[in-house]
Amino acid sequence: MLYSWFTDADSLQTAFALSYVTTSLGAVFGGDWLTLIFFWELMAVTSTLLVWHYGGRAVRAGFRYALLHGVGGTLFLGAVVWHYAEVGSFLFTAYEGGLAGEVAPVLAAVGIGVNVGFVGLHAWLPDTYPRPHVAASVFLCVFTTKTGVYGMYRVFPDGHLAIAYMGGLMAVFGAGMALLQSDMRRLLSYHIQSQVGYMVAGVGIGGALATGGAFGHVFNHILYKSLLFMTVGVVIYRTGAESLKKVGGLGREMPITAVTFGVAALSISGAPGFNGFVSKGMVIGAAHKKHYDVLWYLLLAGGVGTFLSFIKLGYGAFVDGEYEGTVADANRGQAVAMGLVAALCVVYGLVPSALFAILPTEGFKYTTYTVGHVGESVVLAAIALVAFYFLKNPLKKVGKVPDVDSVYKAGASMAVVADPEPALERLTGRDVSLRTGMGMSVVLVALVLIGILSLLLM
Repeated sequence: MLYSWFTDADSLQTAFALSYVTTSLGAVFGGDWLTLIFFWELMAVTSTLLVWHYGGRAVRAGFRYALLHGVGGTLFLGAVVWHYAEVGSFLFTAYEGGLAGEVAPVLAAVGIGVNVGFVGLHAWLPDTYPRPHVAASVFLCVFTTKTGVYGMYRVFPDGHLAIAYMGGLMAVFGAGMALLQSDMRRLLSYHIQSQVGYMVAGVGIGGALATGGAFGHVFNHILYKSLLFMTVGVVIYRTGAESLKKVGGLGREMPITAVTFGVAALSISGAPGFNGFVSKGMVIGAAHKKHYDVLWYLLLAGGVGTFLSFIKLGYGAFVDGEYEGTVADANRGQAVAMGLVAALCVVYGLVPSALFAILPTEGFKYTTYTVGHVGESVVLAAIALVAFYFLKNPLKKVGKVPDVDSVYKAGASMAVVADPEPALERLTGRDVSLRTGMGMSVVLVALVLIGILSLLLM
């Protein structure tokens, strides 16, 4: 809020942001599935309004955001209704294993997968978060995905291996895509997917250590990711530039922003002495302890990608080159806000017991600072530094990298919707006709109704 006020966010944007916060908290504190899904859907509405309020490019991004979260929420609602049909109650306590039946957990996994950024369902994230006001991005990076992690735990309280491996894929894919970005907020948005991957992996692994690590990482991520969006937001606020290709050497003119960025970058990378090291290590350690070797390697690879991405971002924005023109550092309010969050990143890194005291799980044994764990982090950082030395110049030449959103954006164009037959003919190479008579239409509707009734009877 302090950062938002001193970054010239207007009162209406702040109202939308606080409404968004409220709906997220409502979902987390709801005592049953119906309350959870009610606030879940409201969270989609309020966050969409927060995006739309900025206007311009944010409006179209907001429409796509609303569409995808509407689909995800509908699937999650379907899972809740299916669960109610199975157990006759919306209470969490009515069924100990999450959602009852075989269909409901699958529906919920896909629906919640939109919120957390499953690979293939993630493109709304880097598409939306770079668009609105820089202070709005700070709010957005905190609540939607982390509420999704909570929802995933509610559905799979005992873990699920498929969910764990999806988390590992998210960690690697998000870090890899982030490395190829020049838009600073788009880079940070891909790293939301990557870091949430560690949380999803922790939920999927299950057990006290992994679950504690997942929610410890939720807490830590809220700190260092909001700080990253604050520092990059100050760069955009002062220079007007969104791309790394338009800034450089700002560390000399913006030392406060550069130092707080360094704290956040070391935290998200899992460097010893910073909060990300504690919780990320818990998840990686749980995977290793349960002998999920492939998952363990995926999480380590995600760690290398994270170090590499933030070496690129920090070097490109604050060290390399020289910014043409005069630029001021963060103003007093921005500096205080960033300094407070940076201090918390260090405190929870140096005093892990402070984090353990607020975790929702008990009974795990984990020593944060061991020679092996510290050495592992140092090796990942060293690999990233060597890789950056060789990749520094090639990465500067990378243009816009397409993602799966290029497919659904093209598929949603008005021309295709208005006249889909030519598009399908180009796709298949054959003559296509989507027209049918009244008789066939009646048959198709009857078949759909029969299918729905069959599902209800089952």
